[in-house]
Amino acid sequence: MNLGTIKHLFVGLYLTNSYGLKLRNTKDPMEKKKLRTAYSKAQLSALNITVTVENPEKIPQDGKYLLISNHRSIIDPPILEIALKDTNIFGLWISKKELYNSPFFGLFVRNAGSILLDREKRQMGGFFAEVKKGVSEGSSIFIFPEGTRNKTEAPLGEFKDGSRIIALKNRLPILPVYIKSNAGKVLKAAIKDDKTPREITVVFGDLIEYKSRENLEECYRGLFGL
Repeated sequence: MNLGTIKHLFVGLYLTNSYGLKLRNTKDPMEKKKLRTAYSKAQLSALNITVTVENPEKIPQDGKYLLISNHRSIIDPPILEIALKDTNIFGLWISKKELYNSPFFGLFVRNAGSILLDREKRQMGGFFAEVKKGVSEGSSIFIFPEGTRNKTEAPLGEFKDGSRIIALKNRLPILPVYIKSNAGKVLKAAIKDDKTPREITVVFGDLIEYKSRENLEECYRGLFGL
């Protein structure tokens, strides 16, 4: 572990837990959004990474959606928070049990606005009930349909089941987002050298109707030419 890694480990730990405490004392969704945006800016600023949206005219300004995105790095949520910073869209993140129990991310994830997904459970009724409750209260749902980080050279991994069900059950239009830059590689480079400015590009796709019968993964690939 080099000095750059150690430095950013401590910076990340401080930011994640200090904002986790602030979020724990905040109930209003839009106040949570402000804190999540501030956290994301601080985290990416420490790495000297900026986020650019290629087609900002396609970003909805308000409403409820199922946001789906590819997933290559641990900074993907901050990247998407920055991309949506000027909107009134607040989303509950679908988060794995490992993140809830993580000594690094746990405090933040549990309080930032998220829904626990425990794939080891045989019954998913509780999960879908939490999603429905969040949507009924005005929140969007944010999910990485690949289920885990894609560590291959392929631009996209296989989608897991579940995203389409969430959209159908809650009548949510699907908002596809593609993190065009390989955020995993950008992050590794930034940790080694945070003096060099780096940019990550995000692209928004056209909304997909929740009633669409088209395969969601195929539709996503088609929208972004993957």
